[in-house]
Amino acid sequence: PMHNPVMKTSRVVTLSAMAALIIALAGCGSTTGERATSGAGVGAAVGAGAAAVTGGSVTQGAVIGGGVGAATGAATDEEDINLE
Repeated sequence: PMHNPVMKTSRVVTLSAMAALIIALAGCGSTTGERATSGAGVGAAVGAGAAAVTGGSVTQGAVIGGGVGAATGAATDEEDINLE
């Protein structure tokens, strides 16, 4: 199937925003477990939303986003991102 260039650009922008949000919020929490949990929650929500916007599978988007968010949160040090 042919892809509409506007849809492709929209998908890139959405996925970029998703990645930035996951990285920013995955740093919330004082322990590795807390950061992994908050990252998973944010990632799942953003992944599901991005999938809905781009016409993908919402469930698959939530699973992938949750995994990416959890991994990012676990890899983030408390001092890496300070939102206070």
